[in-house]
Amino acid sequence: MPSASTGAPTTVGALPSQSPETTDSRHAPGLPGYRRMSFALFAAGVATFALLYSTQALLPAVSDDFGVTASAASWTVSAATGALALCVLPLSALSERFGRVRLMTVSLVVAAVVGLLVPFAPSLEWLVALRAVQGAALAGVPASAMAYLAEEVRPKALIAAIGLFVAGNSIGGMSGRIVTGWVAQLWGWRAGLAAVGLMAVVCTLACRLLLPKARHFVPGSLNPRELARTVRGHLADPLLMRLYAIGALFMTVFGAVYTVIGYRLVEAPFSLPQGIVGSIFLVYLVGTVSSAAAGKLVGRLGRRGALYLAVGTTTAGLLLSLADSLTAVLLGLVLITAGFFAGHAVASSSVSRTAKTGRAQASALYQSAYYLGSSAGGTLGAIAFHSGGWAGTVLLGLLSVLGVVSITLYGSYAARAQERRPVLATTSVTAVRH
Repeated sequence: MPSASTGAPTTVGALPSQSPETTDSRHAPGLPGYRRMSFALFAAGVATFALLYSTQALLPAVSDDFGVTASAASWTVSAATGALALCVLPLSALSERFGRVRLMTVSLVVAAVVGLLVPFAPSLEWLVALRAVQGAALAGVPASAMAYLAEEVRPKALIAAIGLFVAGNSIGGMSGRIVTGWVAQLWGWRAGLAAVGLMAVVCTLACRLLLPKARHFVPGSLNPRELARTVRGHLADPLLMRLYAIGALFMTVFGAVYTVIGYRLVEAPFSLPQGIVGSIFLVYLVGTVSSAAAGKLVGRLGRRGALYLAVGTTTAGLLLSLADSLTAVLLGLVLITAGFFAGHAVASSSVSRTAKTGRAQASALYQSAYYLGSSAGGTLGAIAFHSGGWAGTVLLGLLSVLGVVSITLYGSYAARAQERRPVLATTSVTAVRH
């Protein structure tokens, strides 16, 4: 029977024609499940960063209680980030076999349970050991989350989705430090850690209840040779290696600044109480905005342009923080935080887009480099502060930023050189023929 509108014959039972966008079952803004997925991974990000850096705002109190230096107390942060860096790759392999959702759930549950035990550590050694276990448990979250997003979200919405996950990281880092700061001022640093542990339990439950089931995950094998081959392939990719180095250097700056800033603010000329020092981390809200806006920055400036903007913002913040003015220091922290989170969102999303196979391993390698940078930044930043004061920590940050600039400039040069090769090859062939 002809169609009333076109006169063309209609086949009984035929489906209407659909565009690729309407047949793509992956998540995208405005579609059912996207909001639930966003909230779930936001909660996972909150729990991860709140737990991972739960002792950072409390380092002066930990130093006083155990009678240790800033560099010794900083190991309560570096042990967690270092263990995460070492474990993220093997746990990402487990996510290839057992699924992203399952591994994220187990990781969050174990980390939250350990978070409830951390406040009872009888010595600094026990505290560092428990924090290392906590970091190792959390390793299953970042790489699995990035791989989940790469598989379950449409490419055009990927940077925005990863930006929301990173925004959850910034909220977790902020809320964890604020909660520990004020609770510690009232009842001591152990109570502050207990409060963060309870907050992580709530976030873990929210993530498990809201996260949609993976629809595009295909289980892989746990063959060590295949894993090694995949890792070697990623490490042989020049673009991925540059992205890994950029993530590590950005995090070195961030880890150094936020590990040491508490010590600077409790000393003269500021002499702030613990609760106020914890509230300084409200500047993490800037990171929430800048990471969520990373997609728009890339759209307007390109990936390298967005990285240059992030570098410039971070550098301005480091220099401004040298002033002995609380207003200048706060504004410097705002700029450092905005630059760091924008750069991290651009680099991490670029890894997911660049890797065509073994995305979990590609993301895991980025996370390893990223958290090794955090661990190095925390330890080296404390040593620099002990040796040269805040200026020493800023110098470490500026050297790291210079590394990001050098790598990005080299990437621009390499991209132009690669674009010229086909032109030169075509010109040579034409010359030979004539």
